[in-house]
Parts: sequence; C-alpha cells; structure tokens
Amino acid sequence: MVWVPLRTDRLAPLHASRCCLPTMSLEWLTAWSWSLDGLRDCIAAAIQSVRDCDATALATVACLLVLFVWYCYHVGREQPRAYGTVNALIQSADANGLQNGYVYCHSPECVRCTPSDGLNQKLYHNLQEYAKRYSWAGMGRIHKGIRDQGRYLSSRPSIQKPEVFFLPDLPTMPYFSREAQKHDVELLERNFQTILCEFETLYKAFSNCSLPQGWKMNSTPSGEWFTFYLVNQGLCVPRNCRKCPRTYRLLGSLRTCIGNNVFGNACISVLSPGTVIAEHYGPTNIRIRCHLGLKTPSGCELVVGGEPQCWAEGRCLLFDDSFLHTAFHEGPPEEGPRVVFMVDLWHPNVAAAERQALDFIFAPGR
Repeated sequence: MVWVPLRTDRLAPLHASRCCLPTMSLEWLTAWSWSLDGLRDCIAAAIQSVRDCDATALATVACLLVLFVWYCYHVGREQPRAYGTVNALIQSADANGLQNGYVYCHSPECVRCTPSDGLNQKLYHNLQEYAKRYSWAGMGRIHKGIRDQGRYLSSRPSIQKPEVFFLPDLPTMPYFSREAQKHDVELLERNFQTILCEFETLYKAFSNCSLPQGWKMNSTPSGEWFTFYLVNQGLCVPRNCRKCPRTYRLLGSLRTCIGNNVFGNACISVLSPGTVIAEHYGPTNIRIRCHLGLKTPSGCELVVGGEPQCWAEGRCLLFDDSFLHTAFHEGPPEEGPRVVFMVDLWHPNVAAAERQALDFIFAPGR
C-alpha cells in the first residue's frame, strides 16, 4: 500500500502550533488516504523489474542466499566442546600419580599427553578451528611454530628444549628481570604475608598425617618435594582453593597469569632438607615461571640453564623453565623446608592476539 504525500502547506501550521493529537484538525487527517491504484502500480512495477533482470544474476543471488542460510544453520547447531571436569582430573591424578609436578592423564585427547607423532597435526587442527571462528590476523608466528615444531624441538640446543610447544622468535634467557612483569611481581610481593599465613595454616596438617588431603608428592632422586595446587594445567582445584581463599582471589588480580590453558599453574611448592629435584625441561617457552619466596633457608638454590640463583623471602624470582633446570635444598634440617608460591605468567613478548589463540589451542581437554 502507498501513502499519499502530505502537502507541505498543511504541515507548516502543524509544526508551528505543536498541537496534540486530540486537537488535530479533521482537514489534516483526511489528507492521508489509501491508494489502491498506487498499490497495483507498485506491484506491477516490481514484477516487471524481476522479469527484466538477468537470469544469471538472479541465480547468483539465490545461491548466495542459500549458502548464507546453510552457514547460519551450521553455526547455530554446533555443540560446544566438552572439557574435562576437575573431579575427573583429580581422579586421574590419584590413579596415575605425578611426574615433575604435572598430572599426566595419558589420554589421546590431551595435547600434553598426545604422542609426538600426532601432536603437530592436532595443534594445526586447533589453529585452523580458531582461525575459522575468529581470524588469521597475528597468527604468523604460531603457524610457523606449529608447522616446524618437529624441527624446532629436535634441533634446539640441550640447554633449552621445551617438551610440548616452542614458539619461535621469542627473546630467550634463563632468568628475567622484575620489570618483565612488574605489576604482577609487585602485587605478589605486597601480599607476601597473606600467602605465608595461609601456607602456615595448611602446613600444620603435616603434624597429623604424612600427606594431608590436597597435597601431592613428586618424584625426586632424594628427599621430599610436595606441591599444593590451586590451578593445575589450567584447571582450578576447588577443594584446595577453598583452603586458600585470599591467595586464590589474588590470582584473579594478576594481569598476566596463565589460567586458561594447560601451561598455566599456581601452587605452593615445598622442598624438605636434603631434597634434590632432577634436571628437567618445562613444556613450553610461552610462559615465565614466577617463584615468590615464602621460607628460604640457607643452602637452597635454583639452577636454570647452568646459572644458579637463590630465593629470598618476600621477593619474586622469574625464570624460563623451558631451559634445563633443577633445584635443591642442602640446608640443615633445623632450618625447615624451602617454600615458594609458584605461578605461571605469560612471556612478555607473546602478543595479546597470540595469547587468545594459544588459550584456544591448548584449552584444557581440547
């Protein structure tokens, strides 16, 4: 239907007086009228326009419309990927134990546990899926890393050899200065007493049993190495977080904490006197590991890439654990254990777009 245009000479007085609807003049209202003739002419013109169009152009438009409808249907029916539950992770850890402080679930669906011969294909599939949903922009370095992953891992010098994923063209060094992640370092150090108090409350349970609930014992050549995880391979451990609520809330205030992929961990690490951790490599170079010293007796050292460093209470020590590293406690028994709060932070040279993609590619359970 077509509305007949209103004469402008009738509109002017209306706007000038700004009168309300009930007082509108009958003359103004009757100016509007339906035009059946105008409607018939409009329909006829539309039909003629379609007849005059090129058949190829119409077919192209129709195909594009069908493809668009199919795409909307396909995206709408896609089910979200199921992720492993915390309970399943804990049960797997209890059944299979720990190696170097990490849970190895031996699942073919786990990126960390996938045999190396199928890892590159799995990573590339995840990258393609991410790019399809979002964008290829900024993915050049990740694509290069996945494409040449086998060569990178096999040809790396023995001093740095990540077990799972190597991102090329990142500045590499065994230790990082505090300035690398200044905000998070200062925040952790300001909350030193808070974390220490919650650890001391936890540690009192050791007097009642050999290994209290929530603690894990890791394999070492000598001595005892215990860890209490708040976040393990990107998954929160709820029962442990409830025992350290202030420390767990602090993690949410860190700007660069890795909390959404399998390379992210946060835990309290305890070395008893006489403990030596075997030399080993971390899984990737995209992170830097932060140790906040809680209790640091004499005779304790961290050695990364052949360079020794000592912890200090209330101070953070940053290092790249993809380098060959070890730690030991050779202090006297009366000085007690060495205790640090450990949290994984993003390498400062991993861009924001790359972080988002890596969180997707290495999401827990993907």
